[in-house]
Amino acid sequence: MGAFLDKPKTEKHSAHGEGNGLRYGLSSMQGWRVEMEDAHTAVVGLPHGLADWSFFAVYDGHAGSRVANYCSGHLLEHILSGGVDFGSTPCSVEGVKDGIRSGFLNIDEYMRSFSDLRQGLDRSGSTAVCVLLSPTHLYFINCGDSRAVLCRHGNVGFSTQDHKPSLPREKERIQKAGGSVMIQRVNGSLAVSRALGDYDYKCVDGKGPTEQLVSPEPEVCVLERAGEGDEFIVLACDGIWDVMSNEDVCEFVRSRLQVCEDLEKICNSVVDTCLHKGSRDNMSVVLVCLPGAPKVSEEALKKEEELDKYLETRVQDLLGGCGESGLPDLVTVLRSIASENIPNLPPGGGLASKRSVIEAIYNKLNPHREEEGESEEGGGSAAAHLLEALRHFRMNHRGQYRSVLEETLASYHLRDSEDEPDFLQILTWTNSSSNACCCSGLVFNQ
Repeated sequence: MGAFLDKPKTEKHSAHGEGNGLRYGLSSMQGWRVEMEDAHTAVVGLPHGLADWSFFAVYDGHAGSRVANYCSGHLLEHILSGGVDFGSTPCSVEGVKDGIRSGFLNIDEYMRSFSDLRQGLDRSGSTAVCVLLSPTHLYFINCGDSRAVLCRHGNVGFSTQDHKPSLPREKERIQKAGGSVMIQRVNGSLAVSRALGDYDYKCVDGKGPTEQLVSPEPEVCVLERAGEGDEFIVLACDGIWDVMSNEDVCEFVRSRLQVCEDLEKICNSVVDTCLHKGSRDNMSVVLVCLPGAPKVSEEALKKEEELDKYLETRVQDLLGGCGESGLPDLVTVLRSIASENIPNLPPGGGLASKRSVIEAIYNKLNPHREEEGESEEGGGSAAAHLLEALRHFRMNHRGQYRSVLEETLASYHLRDSEDEPDFLQILTWTNSSSNACCCSGLVFNQ
């Protein structure tokens, strides 16, 4: 599951580009994780006579970044050199799918020969979610639980399916290989049933590479391109999907495209929003805008300006009306605004997508904020310690765990003050794959 930092690393790696009738942007953030294990690929115009093809991918590494980083630089070349002539006329859809599958199996076998992976010095693995765009088709490629979503005609037109051990076909393969699925994990440990790397799960004698506990075989889904109907594609790791649904992401991105042409900025906004919604994982997102993508709208710009002005006024009112009691802390301001019926919040993002705006206004009106509220000596805030304790109790069961969690919560003396910067994270920390329940005003996973 990985260890967490006391404070998130919010620096981002961002990039953008265009060509072949599309534009793209990407952003990644380490977040609360101790290491950054995500990687990505973005190539417009492929070699071997495929200048009008493009390829994008997101890789979510686990137990290290070795496999994810290698795949980001070499998966495409393994696909293109897999024995299929993608540039032949015509190259059949099934031929392309065969080339993709061969590329995945080949790179997985090739990496097995690396000395650190072969000797068990590095036990890392990685998901891979990709889209290969030809002039006529979209090839969605998935291996693991990162996800791709296509927005078509204003709605979610397609999404890949996460490869989880509890899926019947995945569970059947795992059991045939002598493994088991416990607490929704392969042998009680790995949360994905397909991945590149993870060679500890690929050593069952008498079984082929696609019959192992963990399979490197991708699922390839092909859609004919729909011209102006195809708006955009989002590729992202589970650090995004843990806190936003497919519909949330599509609605949020559509709304941002109507107020901003900068795709890097939009991707940064997706990542920031997920952080403020409570994501505890590395976060990476690639946005590919197709010909039908929404354009900047004067009406949308006006509503956005009105919203930002409203939020500024509300923060000013809350700080100006405090009297002798002193300035309220940021958490109190956020809670107060969150309790209101605010018009025209970005769909899918909600108030979390405007936290940076609120915080900037708050800091402007309270310039001495950063001098206040240092963390407790000897190891971070009580809220940070509570989050770490809750992490150990994230069980997919009911019953006695609730009472244990209630006792744990009671043992922490949380203050609604600014020297608890992680407190808002606790208020919003949920995981879409688990059942959430509320105890003592906090949201946690049962």
